[in-house]
Amino acid sequence: MSQSMEYKDYYQIMGLKKDATPEEIKRSYRKLARKYHPDVSKEANAEAKFKELGEAYEVLRDPEKRAKYDKYGQYWQEQSRASANPYANQRQESYYHHFDEGQAAGFEDFLNSIFRERSGRRQHSFNEKAEDIHASLAISLEDSFTGAEKTLQLQTPVVDEYGNVDYHNRAVKVKIPKGISNKQQIRLKGQGMKGAQQHAGDLYIEININPHPLFSLEKNNIFLRVPISPWEAALGATIQVPTLAGSVNLKIPKLSQNGKQMRLKGRGLPSKVPGDQIITLEIVIPKTANPETDALYEQLAKVSHFNPREQLGVSND
Repeated sequence: MSQSMEYKDYYQIMGLKKDATPEEIKRSYRKLARKYHPDVSKEANAEAKFKELGEAYEVLRDPEKRAKYDKYGQYWQEQSRASANPYANQRQESYYHHFDEGQAAGFEDFLNSIFRERSGRRQHSFNEKAEDIHASLAISLEDSFTGAEKTLQLQTPVVDEYGNVDYHNRAVKVKIPKGISNKQQIRLKGQGMKGAQQHAGDLYIEININPHPLFSLEKNNIFLRVPISPWEAALGATIQVPTLAGSVNLKIPKLSQNGKQMRLKGRGLPSKVPGDQIITLEIVIPKTANPETDALYEQLAKVSHFNPREQLGVSND
């Protein structure tokens, strides 16, 4: 005799009340799935929690399964199996119940309807189409620039002929092509959910590029803010700036203004038409006082007639 499954409060697992709407269930699942996904989560027992979350969501998102869970609690799966098989989990004394002639005929009709329903479900299950699976994978900007190979841990739903869902853990190797952009999808043919005829759907992986401490990304262009000193802006200079392929020399023109943009052609993400790296200059004043520097600034103030507020209609006096 099989033992009952340990009771799990699916509402508590998903942080929901029992009257939660389908939209609240979906919203909670997306939030918690991001939190406990084994690829990105730092939570303890993330993999176990992610699997438990998937199990809870599989039940609560399905109105029929949810209704059985609400009614039968920990025995809802046994009740489902009993509905599919009229002999499963019946008490022994039911086999010896006495029927008179009219009751026996009615009971036979009842059994026939159960078998017809079960047969229909089984036939539907065998004809069930394979389904695609959608997943996400976080990578670094460097991974996108150079290309990489990653391993994606999946919990794939597997449906048996009776419609019961179980989750199988598997690892999928994903080749990240050079120049892949944020939110772009990779399709792995035949890596999705198998149907009854063992044909599998496809696996669609959405790429999420993590924020970078230096660079920002827009389409296939890379942006970088570069601080320069007042004298570099005024006199011009040749400075080193970082790129994803290593440092390069950049010539700052004389009298460059704060916010000036400069373009490093072809230094963005690789593609048929490579992106560029856009440099934005930021003039930075030293934060520490220096008598020699102060003296030079004072001398500059005396000899210069530059009025940065001329457009405001005010003078330097």
